[in-house]
This record gives sequence, structure tokens and C-alpha cells, in this order.
Amino acid sequence: MNADPIKLELYKNILTSVAEEMGVTLQRTAFSPNIKERLDFSCAVFDGSGQMVAQAAHIPVHLGSMPLSVLAAIERTEMAPGDMIVLNDPYCGGTHLPDITLVAPVFSGEESSDGGNRPVFFVANRAHHADVGGMTPGSMPIATSVIQEGIRIPPVKLIRGGELDTDLWELILANVRTPEERRGDMEAQLAANRVGERRLQEMVNKYGTTEIREYMQELCAYASRMVRTRLREIPDGRYGYTDLLDNDGITDDPIEIRVVIEIKNDTAVVDFTGTAAQVRGSVNAIYAITLSAVFYTFRCIAGADVPANAGCLEPIQVIAPEGTVVNAKFPAAVAGGNVETSQRIVDVLLGALAQACPDQIPAASSGTMNNLTIGGYDASRGKEFTYYETIAGGMGARPNCDGIDAIHTHMTNTMNTPIEAIETNYPMQVTTYAIRRGTGGAGKYRGGAGVIRALKLLTEAEVTILSERRTRGPYGLQGGESGEPGRNVLISDGEEYLLAGKVSVSTSEGDVIRIETPGGGGFSS
Repeated sequence: MNADPIKLELYKNILTSVAEEMGVTLQRTAFSPNIKERLDFSCAVFDGSGQMVAQAAHIPVHLGSMPLSVLAAIERTEMAPGDMIVLNDPYCGGTHLPDITLVAPVFSGEESSDGGNRPVFFVANRAHHADVGGMTPGSMPIATSVIQEGIRIPPVKLIRGGELDTDLWELILANVRTPEERRGDMEAQLAANRVGERRLQEMVNKYGTTEIREYMQELCAYASRMVRTRLREIPDGRYGYTDLLDNDGITDDPIEIRVVIEIKNDTAVVDFTGTAAQVRGSVNAIYAITLSAVFYTFRCIAGADVPANAGCLEPIQVIAPEGTVVNAKFPAAVAGGNVETSQRIVDVLLGALAQACPDQIPAASSGTMNNLTIGGYDASRGKEFTYYETIAGGMGARPNCDGIDAIHTHMTNTMNTPIEAIETNYPMQVTTYAIRRGTGGAGKYRGGAGVIRALKLLTEAEVTILSERRTRGPYGLQGGESGEPGRNVLISDGEEYLLAGKVSVSTSEGDVIRIETPGGGGFSS
């Protein structure tokens, strides 16, 4: 096929607009501040084989891993018109349990060559739910098994022929602390997929299935060519880097993540051999997370014009030995692998690439999502509550300018929860929300500063923190200094208590939780 370049660009934007409209629908109809305000969700469009062909500008850690959820849904279920698949099991295509994914098939109404009626496309969305059961409110516990982290949902039909499976629906809601909020958020996810399904069917009516399929394939091939072109610009060679996670929350032992990137002509082999074995705590990442971090990193260095689709990974081979912290086996706990280990994987990838193209790679950013979950009984509203948030930090300094203060970086792309939304929806007051001045690493270009976020609890609550870069700061490059590590503090009865990076504590009314996030590394070349 000789693709028309103008049509190719039009299809890129049309398909992306489908994912974007799905996202707008999900945001506007969701119940929880975590989805409505923080935008902790992602939407994408897939071809009939499950290849991602377009995504909205949502959460990198969701989007790079979502294709494995779609493939799991295709392999484990037989889909008919009107069906929709739900799943969150990390060992069946998910990431960690709070991320619930819905996959919907799109049919053209035409019979396939073998006389069947198979989906021609798929749409999917993934949203982080503020509670899916488990040991502690918020479902981000200091766990030693995925069984402790919440309800596990394999790929199963939630909608059959347009009808909700009410038994399954009620089973899910019976296993969470905030069923009303979960019901509203999942209904928003259902609505988002229906919008995507309708838009693709409208495209089929206008352009025909054959042409859409052809241009989906061309968009993936185009992305592959652009990544290959970028790889040819990088000197051939082997580039290695090693960095550490602070610990797994169970012991204080640091956890090594090691990578060697071999660039050869227009291909790359990304090899994590030598990385630490999976650990008892919840910082284990499943393969989809590691693949997502690789996708994100190479998509970044390829340039802004590259379509974000499956073609970006076509020239790249990923080796992640099974049973390691970057490719954990069941029943490893994984809640923190999605949010914390994914960030460190990006750090080691960029550290390796900085040796190959030092004038293009920034110093390490904060390297943590600073996950904070709080839950308990809200007497003023007469119901249970669960609050979840990731808190921004400092961006690493770049080769030609300072890092940005107080911003979400790399595998997270969320907003903050506004103070007004917190105080309206939860029994909490925000006592401090400020830039943590002076925490960026020094250098010719300084790292961005972190954030201070302090919450006063107006009721007894259980608090869990999953955070990193508390024992060593994000690295600088080319002689730049490291950023300042973060700190977690409990203030109770006027006394300050330094908390561990990964901790669960029971708090009293009037206590204050203060999160001080890391600054980014400096750059001095």
C-alpha cells in the first residue's frame, strides 16, 4: 500500500481524538476526585489484533502496559457485540490492583473471511480506583503478597450483549470500602468505552473497515520508521547503568536495578539481566510495567512528532528475566512496582542513554510518585472514605536549562487534587502546600524543587505511604549534584516523628501528615 501522507496525518489525529473524547467522558462522569480532579486514567484505541494504534495524552505507566490487558482479554474471552471485559489482575495483563481496565470490542457488522463476526477494533480505558479492598484503605498496602492487596479480577465479561452482569458487579462492589464511589467511577469507564465504540463505528460507516485497518497498520509502520531513524543517530555501542530502590518496605536492604542498552544500527536491545530478584515487599514490577517504561523512554527520545503506538517498540527487544523485580512472578506483591519501580526503571534507562547522547538526556527527576493513601470513617458524612494521591516533585535539570519545580514527571502525568476538592470531599484540612525551596541539585543548571504537602486529619484514620528517594537523592549528570531526598513526617500532639519511606500508621484526630518530596538532580556540563 502506498499511503497518502495527508490521509496518514488525518488518521493519526482522528484516532487520537477518539481516545481524547473517551477521556473527556470519563473525567466528566466520574465520581472520585482521584479521577475527576487528578485525571488518574488513560484511554486508547487498538486494532483487531490488539495492537495499540492511538492514545490520548494521559498516564505513561497506563498506556505502555494497557496493550497486554487487551491481549489478555482477546485470548481469554470470546467477545460478541455489546460485550465489555473487566480486569485488574497484574498476572493477567493488569499492572496493580487499583488500576481497573475495561476493554470493549468494536464490530463492523461485516462477516470475516471464515464466516464469523469478529471485532475489527478495540477500545480500552484504565482508571486508578481509590480503593479495591485489601489490607489497608486505598489498596496500596505494605504487603508481601498480591492476595493482600485487594480484589483480583481476571479478564471476565462485565457486560454481555449490552446487559450488565449484576452478580459480578455486586461481587466487585462488595469487596471494596467505598462501593458508591467505585460504582460511579466504573459507570464512567463504561460510558467512555461506549463513546469510543460509537466513534469508531461512525468512522467505519464513513471510510470503510479496509481503509481504516490499512492506515492503522501504516501509522504503526510510520512510528517504527521514525524510532529506527532516531536509533541510527545514536552511536552504536553498549551503555549500562545501575540505580537503587531504597528498600521494599519489609527490610532496609537497597534493591538494584541494572540495565544494558545495546544500540546497533537502527535497533536496540534493552537487557535488565543482573537486576535484583523479586522481593517480599510490594515494589515488584510485572513485565507490563517494565515494557511500559521502555516504551515511554524511547518514545521521549524519538521526538514529539512520533505517533505513540505499537510501532514505537517494533525495533526494540526487551530482556527482563523472570523472577526479578522487573518481571515478578505470582504471588509477588506489586502495588508499588507500578508507581515506584516504574520510575526507577526510567531512571536507569535514561542514565544509560546519557552515556550515548549526553547533550540530550536530563538528570534524574524526583524518581517517586510519593503515594499517600488515607482512609477511615467520616462521621460528618456518615460513610467510609478513602483518599489517594500522588504528589509532585522536582524535575531533573536539562542539558540547556533548569529543571521545573513541583511537577509530576515520567511515568505519572496526573494533576494535583485541589485543596478545595480535598476539604469538600474528605475529613481533612490542607495546612501546607508549597514548593520545597532549595531541594534541586546544584549545577550549571539546577534541578527543580520538590513539594511540601501537609494534611490535618479531622478523624481517626489509617495512613499508608509508598515513597522512594528517601535515603538517596535523584542523581545529577555531567558533574551536577544530586537532588535532596524526600521526607515523610507525622505530627502528633505537637511532636514530629520521621516516618519511613514505606509505612502504614494509625492516626488520631488532629494529627498531621507532611510529605516533603525530592528535588531533581543538577546538570553541570
